[in-house]
Amino acid sequence: MTESKWVPITDELYRYVLAHNPPLDPVQRELVDATRARLPEVAVKLSAEEQGPLLAFLVRLTGARHIVEVGTFTGFSALCMAQALPADGTLITCDISEEWTAYGREAWAKAGVADRVDLRIAPALDTLRALPEEPHIDLVYLDADKVNYIGYWEELVPRMRPGGLIVADNTLFSGRVVDPEATGDPAAIRAFNDHVAADARTDTVLLTVADGVTLARRR
Repeated sequence: MTESKWVPITDELYRYVLAHNPPLDPVQRELVDATRARLPEVAVKLSAEEQGPLLAFLVRLTGARHIVEVGTFTGFSALCMAQALPADGTLITCDISEEWTAYGREAWAKAGVADRVDLRIAPALDTLRALPEEPHIDLVYLDADKVNYIGYWEELVPRMRPGGLIVADNTLFSGRVVDPEATGDPAAIRAFNDHVAADARTDTVLLTVADGVTLARRR
């Protein structure tokens, strides 16, 4: 029998984790707080607070210069990644909401990284299909509509440079991926996880970070 070393994340332990991670800077904190205060009904779409420093860490670790993000929401994750990019780096981020991304535009400008962020308001599949087909992307953050995850994956993997990294969020979907009778988003994530695990083009790990994070390295 497989033995789990999982530790329950109590409120106290979560505060401890945040206290031992890089703190959010003033612009990041303002954006997170504004999202929660002004958009409480959809604030769950916000990446977990600890994921901001993690994404910045991965940008620096991989030496990424060309990033693609699928799903901008209010721009927290894009802000963290753009701040970790070199001055001549670029981040293309895809969304369909002018309202939600307006928060991001303001934050990127305040942080002095607006020139690194290329926000494209259009269906993300259209944006991805319009990208150059040769391998050129260093890092991807996938955090958008779950039913299209496989479609996004198939557009992105051929465009990843060897060693490039795809980070996919919500791959445990509140634990509902284990339900074989799941429908809707949990079923879509369950299918995505199976699809990724079977893809010989990447090396992948599924981590129990936040709501589940999959890391996939292009071979």
